[in-house]
Amino acid sequence: MSEVDRSVLALLDAYRAAVLAKDVEAFLALYDEDVRVFDTWGHWSYDGLAAWAEAAQGWLGGLGDERVAVEVDDVRAIAAEDVAIVHLLVAYAAISAAGDELRRMTNRLTWGLRRAGGSWRIAHEHTSAPVDPATGTVILGR
Repeated sequence: MSEVDRSVLALLDAYRAAVLAKDVEAFLALYDEDVRVFDTWGHWSYDGLAAWAEAAQGWLGGLGDERVAVEVDDVRAIAAEDVAIVHLLVAYAAISAAGDELRRMTNRLTWGLRRAGGSWRIAHEHTSAPVDPATGTVILGR
């Protein structure tokens, strides 16, 4: 496994841990100050860390007793010295206070990463899900 592969996996592990802990500060520390996020929900885009922070606080801060477990699959990375592209499948599972899975959705996730100060930061995030052309319904499971 290359250094880039290990670094990307460490970033994914930090992402999963921050989401599960509902730790908005740790979550936002993974992102570049000038991040641009094309999220699946709500807004066309979030431009800059302040805008993304508001969305992250609304998501993680609004979970109540629930937590979100993140599972990743089919992770692929292409990297140069200071930039990388990572694409993967990501499942978000809502977990009750008792530990039961309440619901699950799967998205396609692409990150554009920038290395700054020796660490990778997410400079661009794009989540998507396919749409059934007959019904216009978003498909949130594989």
